[in-house]
Amino acid sequence: MVNELLDDLKWRGLIYQQTDEEGLAALLEAQKISLYCGVDPTADSMHIGHIVPLLTLRRFQLHGHQPILLVGGATGTIGDPSGRNEERQLQTMEQIDRNVQGIKVQMEQIFDFSSDNGAVMVNNNDWIGKMSIIEFLRDYGKLISVNYMLAKDSVASRLETGISFTEFSYTLIQAIDFNHLYDNFNCRVQVGGSDQWGNITSGLEVIRKTHDAEDTKAFGITIPLVTKADGTKFGKSAGGSVWLDPKKTSPYEFYQFWINTADSDVIKYLKIFTFISREEIEELEKSVEAEAHLRKAQIVLAEEMTKLIHGEGALEDAQRITKALFSGDLKALSANEMRAAFKDVPSVELSKEPKSIVDLIVEAGISPSKRQAREDVTNGAISVNGEKVTDLEYVIDEKDRLEDAFAILRRGKKKYHMVQFN
Repeated sequence: MVNELLDDLKWRGLIYQQTDEEGLAALLEAQKISLYCGVDPTADSMHIGHIVPLLTLRRFQLHGHQPILLVGGATGTIGDPSGRNEERQLQTMEQIDRNVQGIKVQMEQIFDFSSDNGAVMVNNNDWIGKMSIIEFLRDYGKLISVNYMLAKDSVASRLETGISFTEFSYTLIQAIDFNHLYDNFNCRVQVGGSDQWGNITSGLEVIRKTHDAEDTKAFGITIPLVTKADGTKFGKSAGGSVWLDPKKTSPYEFYQFWINTADSDVIKYLKIFTFISREEIEELEKSVEAEAHLRKAQIVLAEEMTKLIHGEGALEDAQRITKALFSGDLKALSANEMRAAFKDVPSVELSKEPKSIVDLIVEAGISPSKRQAREDVTNGAISVNGEKVTDLEYVIDEKDRLEDAFAILRRGKKKYHMVQFN
């Protein structure tokens, strides 16, 4: 049986493993379902590496199914051993609670919470936190053998270096989550990254052992790890992880990350991350092949992702900053926008003492010598905050300090420097 949604997920490269493809296809054709994905609040923001399973859940929602978003207030205090070669540093409950609130805001940006099949957010601390150690061992510890758990990749890969009983128990606790959602929310499917296969199948095993096998219909899907065309890890920029929190990664930086996608990756990312149609993506693929220099596909990718995560207003701001930088018209930008735009350019700290333009650009390392500095100024190659300076006697002082803290200098067409004053 072919299901339209599952067929689209395959075309987009979003299915890595399924526990029962035909059974899930039949269930999706027969009824609307609930399904879930879990996120452990190990930080107060998700980054773009976290969102592929969530965006997949959103695709189910657009087909009429109900997403359940599980934030691991309990499991986050333990740490998933999957994909790690060492113990995770434990966090306090207060930090976990702060992280949960940060992630909740980002979930609300991605999902519809108000429709008939509106997303539901749950915290597994609401049921795991109430369970005694005796209940855990008696009601669930007897269901899964140690041999079964040792066979899981997340555990087996840690046996040589060592794994605590705390992290060893993680897969069983996540299995309790799936069982709880199955009983209380009629949840039939868990979606996760490829490293979650062992945890998902543990959940199915617990459901099978606690319910009538003939009536049990639960399924698991994993999403492949997203990589670049050269096989390297996706989701990092020059400044590190690309976060969804605008305070950690500004909307402009977020926009620039996507617009700088390589031609070899852009169609793959359009399929994985955006909700535009197959027909639109195929047209953009033709554009990449025939007119790559126009970067139409990258522009659409950057627009769709920035709008999804940060909203229309933030997208317009990011586009305006990009246009101003391309034209060199920095006067159109606010001080905050300049700070965001030039966060990663070469930076130097200097005193607030007034200096001639020649002395400053030499001291800041923008021009290599006074002779070259004088030549750069008289030739019109130096701009301060977007204003060209050609007067050798020009003095940089408080009038040039944005927020009394920094100035943006440009030498030539594209060599920007940030001078920070202290």
